[in-house]
Amino acid sequence: MKAIDKLNISETTRLFSNLSFDGNKLVHKPGSVVGSTALIAGTTVGAGILALPAVTLPSGVLPSTALLIGVWLYTVLTGLLIAEVSLNGMRHSGRATNGLLAMVESTLGGMEARFAGGAYLFLHYALLIAYVSQGGEILISAIEGIWDLPDLPTWMGSTGFAVIFGTILYLGRDRFIERLNSFFVVVVITSFIGLLLLGATQVNPNSLLSQDWTALPPALSVMLVALFFHNIIPVVATQLEGDSSKVRQSIVVGSAIPLTMFLLWNAVILGSVTPTMLENIGSTSVFDPLQVLRAGDAGEWLGILVTVFSEFAIATSFIGFFYGLRDLFKDMNLFSGSSEASLPLISLILFPPMGFSALNPNIFYTALDYAGTFSVSILGGVIPAIMAWKQRDKYKELNQKLVPGGKLMLVTMIGIALMAIVLGNLK
Repeated sequence: MKAIDKLNISETTRLFSNLSFDGNKLVHKPGSVVGSTALIAGTTVGAGILALPAVTLPSGVLPSTALLIGVWLYTVLTGLLIAEVSLNGMRHSGRATNGLLAMVESTLGGMEARFAGGAYLFLHYALLIAYVSQGGEILISAIEGIWDLPDLPTWMGSTGFAVIFGTILYLGRDRFIERLNSFFVVVVITSFIGLLLLGATQVNPNSLLSQDWTALPPALSVMLVALFFHNIIPVVATQLEGDSSKVRQSIVVGSAIPLTMFLLWNAVILGSVTPTMLENIGSTSVFDPLQVLRAGDAGEWLGILVTVFSEFAIATSFIGFFYGLRDLFKDMNLFSGSSEASLPLISLILFPPMGFSALNPNIFYTALDYAGTFSVSILGGVIPAIMAWKQRDKYKELNQKLVPGGKLMLVTMIGIALMAIVLGNLK
């Protein structure tokens, strides 16, 4: 321990090396900053982007842009706290962390880990419900438009979406799913670029100037969901061999890329909403500008691009959270001895989202709202600050702070997370 006390942590660039045997050779496989940055960016860009225009439309482009940047700064700080806890945990134990929940258990204990596990479970189910609901709505609308069919029951869309992708994930092998998901990502990127280029020609300058700062609070929970990437940080810390400077760079740049996409997306979509479209806003339901654009009110090609981008963005997010929930149930040993693609396990993952979506076809925004208000505020706000607080007190000789400010900063970050929960309950 005396040697540890004299160790200058600031001079430590790498805590360990990723080594593996290739035949008779010992191969060093260091992770790259580019790869880790892409991993964080890919994890962040999900179907949460689809809900942004609906919740930011009442406030306008300028206020929502300011809040989105503020939420990003907060998520970067909480993400750096998780990285700090992960890196210092490596210094103390000499082992790389396995995941966010394992890190919570090793830092705070079993009771807190179960609480975090409950929030993690709730987050996955809430988002799967949102994805099945919205994916089904877009699917059924596209089918009605292509074959000129009358209005079909909305439950057919959500059920069809869940059955189609559930069957693919049940029957498909991992390599096939990986290639399929990569194809979906290419479609998402291509359609997003096309959407921005075409949507920019439809922007109404007067729409960009509209602003109402008092309408911002309802958008907070959805922004927290859209910018959530914290579950992947322990993986990044391990890939980068505990190099704090590389981990910090990956978190900042990797989350800044989606932020830029969200800001451009928000401006283009809100700028494309005309006063005539705003007349369709009802007093009891959420006005979704994407739904109006998908219907072709701002041009047929823009409507097609919005539809393609929306459905494939949901598909990629659905696949990711499906696997995340599957791995969580495996860790809980609910189906010990069964395969990863067993029918009972698939059913446990898919039936609740199918049921909730069928009972309430308009649950998309509600599910995202609850996910951001409770799960993300806890997993991405309260818990990182508490873990850092406890670890800084317990292992002072091994501690390297990635977030300055001491306990006042940690209290402030906990307070912001609790404020988000309160605002979510006041809506």
